[in-house]
Amino acid sequence: MRIADLSDIHSGYTARGRLDPVQGGGVPAMQLRDVGVTGDLTVKDLQRYDLGSLADRYFVCGGEVVFRSRGETNIAVAVPDPLPEPVVVTVPLVIVRPNSNRILPEYLAWAINQPDAQRRLGGEAQGTGLRMIPMAALEDLEIAVPDLQTQRRIVELDALVRREGQLLRQLAARRETLVSTILGDTAKAADQKEIAQ
Repeated sequence: MRIADLSDIHSGYTARGRLDPVQGGGVPAMQLRDVGVTGDLTVKDLQRYDLGSLADRYFVCGGEVVFRSRGETNIAVAVPDPLPEPVVVTVPLVIVRPNSNRILPEYLAWAINQPDAQRRLGGEAQGTGLRMIPMAALEDLEIAVPDLQTQRRIVELDALVRREGQLLRQLAARRETLVSTILGDTAKAADQKEIAQ
């Protein structure tokens, strides 16, 4: 099913001129740098800006999906629900508001990030220096849409697999540190023994 048939899609807010952060006021704004290339999303330390009065469509409150339309990595991330306060989303991020009766935001982000979907989006990329995925390509992207319970199970299993990967990487790093320490201590002990003789 086409993503456009499952959700409302539009671009983020386009600032006229440079954005200068403000202290103690304004609204938090989500920019490209806040959406990590590995799918992490930072919402607690967003910079705030005085943007005046903006249309509601530029804000996310939680339960939406944000898509990186520009750069080498074009992934989607589900926005945590609820957010402490509404957050304005800026271009080149795209806001995808899924129909919650048909598709979970976490599942939608997962589906967009799958290798096959990423290949299809990459085939539509424009630009040579800085590639961009046209919004029409995202709208026309077809994904499988199982029932909500199956979507939930897929998302939960994917989260467990990602967590396992993180733990295995941490374990490998600690093992490497431990072996390095043991080998270093062995080398020092052998050196001191040699000196004592």
